[in-house]
Amino acid sequence: MPLILSIETSTTVCSVALTDEKKVIATRKLLEDKSHASHLTILIQDVLEESGRAMSDIEAVAISEGPGSYTGLRIGVSTAKGLCYALGVPLIGISTLKAMAYEVQATSKPSTLLCPMIDARRMEVYTALYDSSLDELQAPHPKILNQESFQETLGDASVLFFGNGSDKFKDVVSLSNSEFIEDLSPSAWAVGVLAFQKLENNQVEDLAYFEPVYLKEFQATKPKSLL
Repeated sequence: MPLILSIETSTTVCSVALTDEKKVIATRKLLEDKSHASHLTILIQDVLEESGRAMSDIEAVAISEGPGSYTGLRIGVSTAKGLCYALGVPLIGISTLKAMAYEVQATSKPSTLLCPMIDARRMEVYTALYDSSLDELQAPHPKILNQESFQETLGDASVLFFGNGSDKFKDVVSLSNSEFIEDLSPSAWAVGVLAFQKLENNQVEDLAYFEPVYLKEFQATKPKSLL
């Protein structure tokens, strides 16, 4: 089976994994803000050493394509592209939100809908909606949260919310059929497992044109004037 190196840098968490089909061979996760640029290559080396594999054994690189942090995504994608060019292997992009849903799929109830949320500052999140089979019911999109959010969905089914954006929604939602998982961050191993099927179907990215899925245009803020 193909050995896939997967990279996840869409949030403040930096994660790397080696997978073989659905088997997770080695994984590392660093919960340290602004650590991606300095620690990503170290985590890659760590999982290779733990597994006893060499860089030349990698047959594909999977990247968590977003949405998420602009800076984090750029670091992850540029690293993944560089590895693919150097090793001559394909790149596979996986939705960050779908990978998060895959993490909770096995332990969720069959009738429960899955709603990952990534913090996009203030009361906004990046989110999507999946059924228990990971079929997409709502495509990834930015959403401003308030008391009316998901009212129609929550009226028909139980919804499981998770991810670092769900904490602020928990404070405003009042319906009883909403459930929450705390402290769930995106993991590279889920990206790698989902990438296997795409690799089998030859659904790989064009290295020259592949870009992260930002969902929103980058807005730079002006630095505060010196007093």
